[in-house]
Amino acid sequence: MSDINTSTAARASDAASPTDFPPDVDLGHVTSNFRQYLMGWGEAERGEGDADYYRSGLAQPQFNGVVRMRDLNRVGYALDEARKRLTGVPWWWWVGPDSPQGTSTALVDHGAVEFGALPLMVRSLDRAAKQDEPPIGLRIERVADPGRLADLVRTYSASIGISSDLQDDLVRIEAQRPDNADMVRLVAVLDGQAIGTTVVITAHGVAGIFLVHVTDTHRRLGVGSALTAAALRVGRERGMKCAALTASPAGELLYRRLGFVAVSEYRLFTLPA
Repeated sequence: MSDINTSTAARASDAASPTDFPPDVDLGHVTSNFRQYLMGWGEAERGEGDADYYRSGLAQPQFNGVVRMRDLNRVGYALDEARKRLTGVPWWWWVGPDSPQGTSTALVDHGAVEFGALPLMVRSLDRAAKQDEPPIGLRIERVADPGRLADLVRTYSASIGISSDLQDDLVRIEAQRPDNADMVRLVAVLDGQAIGTTVVITAHGVAGIFLVHVTDTHRRLGVGSALTAAALRVGRERGMKCAALTASPAGELLYRRLGFVAVSEYRLFTLPA
C-alpha cells in the first residue's frame, strides 16, 4: 500500500503491451497474492462472498475494505454486505484486474466516489536488479524480534501519516497475521536508526512487495532502491517466479528503473454511509 495517485486520467497508456508483459507473470497469481495481503489485515473480521472484505477495526482506511466483488449482477448485495460489515470504520473499495469488468461503473452508479488509482507493476525474478548506490553504512535487516517489529511499524506509520495511538494495535496485528510464514519484513538501518521499511509476502508464486517507505530525511538517497532490491532477493530465495507491487507517483520511476512494468491498476473508491 502506497500513497494514492489522485489523477485518474490517461492511465491506460501505462499498461504493458503483450510484448512487454513478463513471460513468468500470471496476473491471476499476482491478484491472489494481493488479496491475501489485504485480507490478512482482517483481525476483527474477514469474509468472502458477494464482497471479499477485511476489517482490522482500526480507524485507518488502508486496513479495512473490500478487495473485490465476484459477480457484477449482485452489486447491490455486495454493497449492502460491505456497509454492514465495515460500518464504524473508514474503508476503501479496491477494484483491480480480478474484479468483473464494469465494476467501477457499477459502483459509481450506486454512489461510490473514485479518489485515486495505483499502477500494478510486475517484473520477472530471473535476474538481479541494478539498484542505486545506497548510503554508506546502510544495512537491510530482517525483522526477527518484537523490538524490530515495533521499529518497522513506527517507521511506516510516520510515513503514511498514521496516528501514533494506533501503533501498538498495528504491531499486535502484524505479529498475529495468519500468513506470517509467508512474510518477510525488512528494515533499513542507518547509524542504529530504522529509516525505511518493506514487507514481502511470498505466496502463489509471487513476491508481493508492500509498505516500501523511507523517512522524510533519507529520501532520494538510494534507500528505497536498496529495500526493493532486498525484497527481490527474498523472492528469489523463496523460489517465486515474479515480483509485484502497487506504485505511488513518487515510487513509479524508481520501480521502472528496477525493471518493473505496469500491467494493470487498482482503482480506489469510497462510499457514503
